[in-house]
Amino acid sequence: MARKIAQYEVKEAGRDKGKIFILTEMSASQAERWALRALLAVGRSGIDIPEGIEKAGFSAIASFGLNLVMKLPMEDAEILLDEMFTCIKVLPDPKKPDLTRSLIEDDIEEVKTRVQLRKAIFDLHVDFLKAVVQ
Repeated sequence: MARKIAQYEVKEAGRDKGKIFILTEMSASQAERWALRALLAVGRSGIDIPEGIEKAGFSAIASFGLNLVMKLPMEDAEILLDEMFTCIKVLPDPKKPDLTRSLIEDDIEEVKTRVQLRKAIFDLHVDFLKAVVQ
């Protein structure tokens, strides 16, 4: 089965309005390493994981997982956050959907867009989180 792919279009007003990004799921090995790095960083930082979180439902686990990354020290979080963006390509011309390219710094001009893309990438990958928590 192919990796999951999602299209994200910025709909809110601002410099990124109308831009289209293509999000591609990490390979199984990359996602596993990412999840393990995240869990190890959480453990090192002393952040408590609530007991019974695995029973709270899938969306709660996913939301909690993203919030955990945001509580990590910058040196740990930066590596994880940077790797998330390797899953993103930009679609410069919607009339040519086969011509995506890797991101460059100027492709995303709003901080809000970066945050929204991180959430979309995380949502695309929550299957691995479910497996890790169980």
